Amino acid sequence: MKMLVLVPKITDRVAYTFDLLLEDLLGLDFALTTDVERFKAEEGPKMHYGDERLCDAPFVKSVNLLFERNISEKDTQSIDFEGVKGLFPVYGKNLLMPFDVFAASFYLVSRYEEYLPQVRDKYGRFQAESTWMFENGMLQKPLVNIWAKSLGTKLKAAYPDFPMKQPKFTFVPTYDVDAAWAYKHKGLYRTVGGFLKDLAAGDMGRIKERHQVLRGKRNDPFDSFDFQFDLQKEFKLKPIYFILCGEYDTNDKNISLRKEAFRNLIKHIGDYADVGIHPSFSSYLDIDKMRREIDNLSEVLHRPLTKSRQHFLRMNLPRSYQKLIELDISDDYTMGFASQAGFRAGIANTFRFYDLENDMVTNLRVHPFALMDGTMRDYLNLDVESSYTLATQLVDEVKAVGGTFIYLTHNETLGGEQRWVGWPEMYRHLIEYITQ
Repeated sequence: MKMLVLVPKITDRVAYTFDLLLEDLLGLDFALTTDVERFKAEEGPKMHYGDERLCDAPFVKSVNLLFERNISEKDTQSIDFEGVKGLFPVYGKNLLMPFDVFAASFYLVSRYEEYLPQVRDKYGRFQAESTWMFENGMLQKPLVNIWAKSLGTKLKAAYPDFPMKQPKFTFVPTYDVDAAWAYKHKGLYRTVGGFLKDLAAGDMGRIKERHQVLRGKRNDPFDSFDFQFDLQKEFKLKPIYFILCGEYDTNDKNISLRKEAFRNLIKHIGDYADVGIHPSFSSYLDIDKMRREIDNLSEVLHRPLTKSRQHFLRMNLPRSYQKLIELDISDDYTMGFASQAGFRAGIANTFRFYDLENDMVTNLRVHPFALMDGTMRDYLNLDVESSYTLATQLVDEVKAVGGTFIYLTHNETLGGEQRWVGWPEMYRHLIEYITQ
């Protein structure tokens, strides 16, 4: 049984958005048509999307967004809707939704507003505070999932026998390895430089710690990998690691891939988990440098790499994703904000990247994360207890819509030293909460 959907015009934007909401999120089997007579004659489940209502079938009134090809400023007026906000309100009688749920979803998921002129931060990143979601207090709500769930409920009321899927919550822990060790395996130049820097700052505690680690008297504070592996085994987790392996630079300070210890660690991680590339800060929009990093990491693992997350979450749409596609990356995990928790694309599910510049859907799969450790500690200045509360609130939001909760943490954080005291325990409690 298929639901027939009447639209004024079948564009790439229309096809993409209906596939996302009806098929991916609601599990509906449907077909699009522009044939009015066929639609009127259809006796099975059907829905009309357009400007003017034609019959008694469920009707979603449209705005123009999905029938355009250009990128332009939009009137992003909001409307109160079932405890959240809706975007692109519409008016009329007997409407299925009081706003264009398809255009609104496309606007968020395509990251339409990121193509428009904006003030960016010092790293060239689009700012969370500039989003329609943040301005309306909705950044921590997976709005597209919530809207789709409401749409499904209304369609189910109209067609009780029409089958819909029940989405299932999943959890994906991810780790960014920006620096595998704080002190070990750095080489003579970096080690001596570190001692001198600590001495100039008068940081005797750090000098003592560095000395003890290098003499084998204590564990390196960034070396939390055994703790991670134990958690993965105990809770049957399937994590993804993103390894930074660019050349040493101001913002790229991992161990050199020429170091045997680092190569062995990467191989060991690859035995426990999936591994992706963490393109360096200096490779931002530099496809040749990024290609070398991918090739170098692939050579260590003896397998091709298909997953990526940008270092510093440094992303420019559509350039960053266009370059990943050119490099045969199929899945990216950068979609999230450093400064704020929540859902950058308004959704808690994987989706295909829609290239607005070329007005076409691509095969790059985007996996949005909801929360990063550094967001809570460094941007929001939350303590451990408040961070746990925020994390569980976001987990609950995702569980309510049967989405995927992706959490971003670092091996440094789980070392539990200095500014990260108490964070390994918080992470364990969070996993217990998620998997209970």
